[in-house]
Amino acid sequence: MRPSSALRAHVRSHAEDRPGVYRMYGEGGRLLYVGKSVRVRSRILSYFSAPRGEKAAELIREARRVAWEYVPNEFEALVREMKLIQRHRPQYNVQHKRKRAFAFVKVTREPAPRVIPVSRVSDDDALYFGPFPRVRRVADTVRELAYVLQLRDCPATSPIVFEDQTEIFAGSRGPRCLRGELGTCLAPCCGRTSAAAYGERVRLAVRYLEGRGRGVLDVLTRQMDEAAGRLDFEHAATLRDRAERLRALREELTGWKGQVESLTFLYRVPGSRGDDRVYLLRRGRIAATAEHPRTPEAHAAVARLVEEVYGRPDPGPGALSPEGAAEVMLVSRWFQRRPKEMGRAVGPRDWLEGGRGG
Repeated sequence: MRPSSALRAHVRSHAEDRPGVYRMYGEGGRLLYVGKSVRVRSRILSYFSAPRGEKAAELIREARRVAWEYVPNEFEALVREMKLIQRHRPQYNVQHKRKRAFAFVKVTREPAPRVIPVSRVSDDDALYFGPFPRVRRVADTVRELAYVLQLRDCPATSPIVFEDQTEIFAGSRGPRCLRGELGTCLAPCCGRTSAAAYGERVRLAVRYLEGRGRGVLDVLTRQMDEAAGRLDFEHAATLRDRAERLRALREELTGWKGQVESLTFLYRVPGSRGDDRVYLLRRGRIAATAEHPRTPEAHAAVARLVEEVYGRPDPGPGALSPEGAAEVMLVSRWFQRRPKEMGRAVGPRDWLEGGRGG
């Protein structure tokens, strides 16, 4: 019997049409692929009838073993699939699916902080904002933000000498880059600005990234007025376009922040076999899971879990890794595409006061 025939017989005999996640292994136990379905048996069997040349047909030819696990519902299957792919990076998932990239905006902890786009969050006490799915757009706009506020974008190793510092060995002071020469950077590398003046520009950037105040846009407006006063209308138009891009990024920042913060509630999902689950979501991530309580004792246990999860200090966006960002995006898309599911959401306080979602 061919390996694929034996696999098909095994799936027909043992798999069930329930929500779950399945894995296909090749020679030597190498994990080839992870998938999910609300009907595991039917989904796996569909690979055996795939037309020649399709990915499914190619995959089943290489497969030597198929394993699956059941979960109560589609939501959990989706999350489980994502985490297995993140952990194991199976060959076919990686080859046939472009890795989702995210951008964060980082305000560094340095004597002269930089505002820079980064792809991941590090435990370095810096400020982080994000995640954002439009990596290139965010990177370009953040560079413009630094340009408008005259913040440095040079390497972290660049020496910093503020004008109010006393140098032991004073040397020639001159800008170390073209931006410093052109006056588009405050040039803290050569004593052209004070720590206080530079710090005020950094605070303007942070307030902008937090969606508070119009400081950055006011700076741009003054620059546009000055350019128009010099009859440099081409430069004024460039500044106007820059202002529009910065305004759009701020709207995206505040919109995404509000969207993530709104994903903090208990989400009850019916199970395919009566095994209902309650997911405790905090800022778009699953902080804990419990069986839907059906007895006073079970209700008390879940109430303790609710107090534990939502009583902890909010870690904020800086706690997100790229993997965490992917989970937030996945949960966010789940509710965007299924708005009626928000009807199953219960706030932590409502749950504790008796609104347990049925």
